[in-house]
Amino acid sequence: MDEEQRKILLESASRFPRPQGVKLSYGTAGFRAEASILSSAVFRVGILAALRSLKTQSVIGLMITASHNQVSDNGVKVADPSGGMLTQEWEPFADAIANAVDAEDLVRLITDFAKKENISFGANQLAQVLLGRDTRPSGEALLEAAKQGVNSMVGSVAIDMGVLTSPQLHWMVRSRNKGMKASELDYFEQLFNSFGYLIDLIPQETMLQLMDDKLKVDGANGVGGEKLEELKKLLKGLVIQVHNSGKEGGILNDKVGADYVQKEKVVPRGFGPIEVGIRCASLDGDADRLVYFHVLSERNDKIDLVDGDKILSLFALFIKEQLSILNKEENENANNDHPVRLGVVQTAYANGASTIYLQQMGLEVVFTPTGVKYLHEKAADYDIGIYFEANGHGTILFSENFLCWLEAKNSELASISKGSEQQKAALRLSAVSKLINQAVGDALSGLLLVEAILRHMGWSIQKWSELYQDLPSRQLKVKVADRTAVITTNAETVVVRPPGLQELIDAETAKYSKGRSFIRPSGTEDVIRVYAEASTQEAADNLAKSVVLHVDRFLGFGSS
Repeated sequence: MDEEQRKILLESASRFPRPQGVKLSYGTAGFRAEASILSSAVFRVGILAALRSLKTQSVIGLMITASHNQVSDNGVKVADPSGGMLTQEWEPFADAIANAVDAEDLVRLITDFAKKENISFGANQLAQVLLGRDTRPSGEALLEAAKQGVNSMVGSVAIDMGVLTSPQLHWMVRSRNKGMKASELDYFEQLFNSFGYLIDLIPQETMLQLMDDKLKVDGANGVGGEKLEELKKLLKGLVIQVHNSGKEGGILNDKVGADYVQKEKVVPRGFGPIEVGIRCASLDGDADRLVYFHVLSERNDKIDLVDGDKILSLFALFIKEQLSILNKEENENANNDHPVRLGVVQTAYANGASTIYLQQMGLEVVFTPTGVKYLHEKAADYDIGIYFEANGHGTILFSENFLCWLEAKNSELASISKGSEQQKAALRLSAVSKLINQAVGDALSGLLLVEAILRHMGWSIQKWSELYQDLPSRQLKVKVADRTAVITTNAETVVVRPPGLQELIDAETAKYSKGRSFIRPSGTEDVIRVYAEASTQEAADNLAKSVVLHVDRFLGFGSS
């Protein structure tokens, strides 16, 4: 690092001193905290994003959001060249610079890391970072801190993309690095064009049993509601009413949003008896999660929740159906020699009934540890990989090889059997690959895909919800002295240490019909999370409580 670069860094960093007594840790969601203590960390993540751009010679993204957290919080996370999350290898460096005690310490860490990673500095080296923020009041000042962080690296350029959903920024980074157009208008155009193709390809017989085209959406009083208001103006054949768009003066994530609806299983604010039987959906604060629901009764606020597991099941059912049509040898000249690997990826938190349903459909279901980064990575192993968490975060990945094969297949079918069912199936799969956001879970693109598939099937939300009946479950947590004392394997479903604990969990589980239970250490606090499910709610509750007692005996404060 030359003297000029060092001087710029020292001067810039001194404007954003680290707050006393604050220690931050970079996780799946980046850094999150009370907004008033974040400017130093955000400035430093701006430097990290510029370094990442120099290292990869690609466009990088930086998003200011705290997703489903309360409005007084905020956060910052980095999007890698693929549009996915920051590589795990760089997370320790993020922690180190965010917690550097002063400007001198920060510059030393940057110098050492750049040397280790072989990153060159200087005016000849160009870095580009796209910046976005959600609608939180603290976002504007934090985005300015990020901009100053990026600009403190000589030759680095920060491009402010404005107020966006997190998935929009991730999509823009991915598109830029693929050499495609990547403005917000391009994003909207890709969504409504591919949605339009899917609607045009709905079978005639289904069109005759037209389902209710009205959808009511809870926008969490966040950026998703705002963007959906813009997107719906472009859509034909779908009537969307957005409640909690943030324009009515509601508070972000306050008794609204996908996180609230999924956890509490009640209607969000602004919904009630008038919505009984109507198809409703809920986005989270930065629109990367989506759940559906319908109100059950005029007498209370209970809902029938259609969560991420059921969204995954709907997507898997539709894609499997299109692949089956495509692989039918209706024409002996057609070349069907490409066996497509379709895989479904879940975590142990997926409801057991969803896993059984997917396996009975003949699908390959695999499990990963909890966390989107693990799910996304595993889904990329397939020609088509689908992953979702119950909280409504997930997407579909299509391999480049499969998309090339699909394009060739479509051309072949166009020449020998244009307009055939096979060709329509190929066109549908191609449209899905464009509609879904392959960079990251995206509530807006996911919502449009759900709506297109329900129309294709001619299904109401009630029929979709009846795909399978969720097994009752219970989640509890146990405060422990040291969460690292628990080591798990087999996608966090089996305890390796402490020895003897897994055998006790197995013995408890065996007492209940359809019983299943596992424990895992929290990623952020000294607690062990306990999950249990069984054929009745009482049985799930009892199983969870008995496992908690064993965990407490082995690891709780009384164990020492």
